Amino acid sequence: MQSFDLGKEGLRALNSSLHALKGQTNMTAWEVINPKGAHAIAAGVDAPVDITVRGSTGYYCAGMNKQATIRIKGSAGPGVAENMMSGAVIIDGDASQYAGATGRGGLLVIKGNASSRCGISMKGIDIVVHGNIGHMSCFMAQSGNVVVLGNAGEALGDSLYEARIFVRGTVKSLGADCIEKEMRDEHFAIVEELLRRGEADHKAKPEEFRRYGSARKLYNFNIDNASAY
Repeated sequence: MQSFDLGKEGLRALNSSLHALKGQTNMTAWEVINPKGAHAIAAGVDAPVDITVRGSTGYYCAGMNKQATIRIKGSAGPGVAENMMSGAVIIDGDASQYAGATGRGGLLVIKGNASSRCGISMKGIDIVVHGNIGHMSCFMAQSGNVVVLGNAGEALGDSLYEARIFVRGTVKSLGADCIEKEMRDEHFAIVEELLRRGEADHKAKPEEFRRYGSARKLYNFNIDNASAY
């Protein structure tokens, strides 16, 4: 395992070393110690490596991740896994605002709670939250899946496109054009698989979830729906 002391060697040296791991590498296991809430830790990684960050992180940890599995042994600041392309980001603690924003692929697991705007404008990422999510989560979410074992805040799925939202607990309110939908066999299968991959299958069962999605009334401007925009 490659051990990197961020307090001594600095963020630029860490990310430069990780960016140098283009494609295949035999340096597959990395450990980052003394993160002390630094921003942009392990951002822009594009290699099949396993990175463990031992502590909490600041803004944009694991942003633009491709291929890597990044484990945060603490909590994460705003924008964790922002614009992630593939791989996995697993957070043992809580996540601040807009976790997984604009994510295009891969899996984000938050074992605590997520703050507001979780999954905003997501474009294919899968997100599993063991706790609760805050207000305006999945705003303008385009595709992908969000599985929430806890509760959801206000305006869930506002201006939603085709992302699927599964919530086990209560929803404070739904945003514009977001409605509850029927859980069919294919949706139970999606939830079951994501609970397994998100290390939450021992906490919940697929049949305990409700599905929310787009009513598809705001795709194109319609004067009759003007008050909803």
